[in-house]
Amino acid sequence: MPSSRLVAFINIGHALDHLLMLIFPTAVLGMSASFGGAGYDQLLPLMIGGFIAFGAGSLPSGWLGDHWSRHKMMAVFFFGAGIACLLTALAPDTTSLFYGLTLIGLFASIYHPVGTALLVAGSDKLGRAIGVNGVWGNMGIAAAALATGALTQWFGWRVAFIVPGIAGLVLGAAFLLLVPDIGQKTIRRAQRNAALPRSLLIRAFAVLFAVTVTGGIVFNAATIAVPKLLAERVATLNDAPILIGLLAAIIYAFGAMSQLIIGRLLDRHSLKSVFLPLAAAQAPCLALAAYAQSWALLPVAAAMMFSLFGQVTINDAMVARYSNESWRARMYAVRYFVSFAGSAAAIPLVRVLHARPEGFSAVLTVLAGIAVITLLAAASFPHRPEELDERALPAAAE
Repeated sequence: MPSSRLVAFINIGHALDHLLMLIFPTAVLGMSASFGGAGYDQLLPLMIGGFIAFGAGSLPSGWLGDHWSRHKMMAVFFFGAGIACLLTALAPDTTSLFYGLTLIGLFASIYHPVGTALLVAGSDKLGRAIGVNGVWGNMGIAAAALATGALTQWFGWRVAFIVPGIAGLVLGAAFLLLVPDIGQKTIRRAQRNAALPRSLLIRAFAVLFAVTVTGGIVFNAATIAVPKLLAERVATLNDAPILIGLLAAIIYAFGAMSQLIIGRLLDRHSLKSVFLPLAAAQAPCLALAAYAQSWALLPVAAAMMFSLFGQVTINDAMVARYSNESWRARMYAVRYFVSFAGSAAAIPLVRVLHARPEGFSAVLTVLAGIAVITLLAAASFPHRPEELDERALPAAAE
C-alpha cells in the first residue's frame, strides 16, 4: 500500500499536471494584445507542440520509471514543469510561446505513466484510488480555468504561468524532503496470477486502444472548447475572463465527481457493466451541447463533462486489471501516448470546425459521432465478474 504522503503528492501532482496543460485555453483569451492582435483561431495551434510532447514523452517516461526510478521521475516532473512554466511566461513572441508550451507538455508527460503506476501498486481499493486521483486531476482542470481567468484578468496572462511555475518548484522541493525513495522492488507486491487466454487479452487491449484514441480526441476537444464556448453563447460573459473561468471551473468540477463515483462502482462491479452505460451517455450529451444556447448550456455542458471525465477512470482501471506490476508503468505510457496523440489531433479539429459558419455546433456534432465509436467498443469489451479478484490479474514474465 503506498504511503499516505506519497499518495498525497501523487494526487496533488495530478492536479498540477492538468492545470499546466490547460492554462493556455483560458489565458489565450487575454493574449491578443501581446502578440500583434492575433486572434483565438491563430493562437490556439500553438498548443499542438505541447500536446504532442505530452503524448510522446510518456513513452520514455514510463520506461525510465520502470528501469530507473519512479520516485526520481516524479521529482523531475515537479521541477521541470515549474521551470518550463516560468520560461513560457517570459515568451516575447509566438515562436517562443510555442517552444515554452511544448516544454511544459514534455515535463507534464512524466506524471501519468509514473504517478499512476506508483498509485495503483499495492492499492487495496483500486477503483477508489483511481477515482480519488481522478478527482484531483480534474480539480486541476477546474482550477486552471478559474485561476487562469482571474490571474489573466487582474494581472495579465504571464502571471497565469508564473504562479503554477513557482508552485511546481515548491512541490518538487517538498517531495524530496518529505517522501522517502523506497525503491522499485519494495512497492511491487507478490501476485498469484491467472493465465488469461491470449485471445481475451488481445480483445481487452484492442478495446482499450480504440477508446483511448476516441476518448483522447473527444475529451481534449471538449475540455479546451468549454471556455470559448461559454464566451460565445452566454453573451454577458464575453468580456469577463474571470466569470468564464468560474463557470468553466464549476462545469469541470461537476465532471470530476464522476471519477469518484465510477471508481467506487469499479470496486463492486465488472469493468464492462460500468463502462457500457457511461459510454452510452456520451454521444447524446455532446449532441445536446452542440445546440444548447445561453444559460441552458451550463447543465448540458456539465452532463457532457460528467460522461467524458468518467471514461478516464475506466481506461486507467483497464490497464491496472489487465497488466502486471513489473511492466505497468510502460503499459500506462503506451496508453497515455495513444491518448495524447489523439488529444493533439483535437486542436486542429477544433480550429478547423470552429472556423466554419456552424462554429461549435459543427465541433460538438463531430465529437458526438466519434463518441459512437466509443460505445461500439464498450459493447465489445469482455465481461469478467471475476476480474475484481486480484488473483485474476494476467500472468506475465517478470
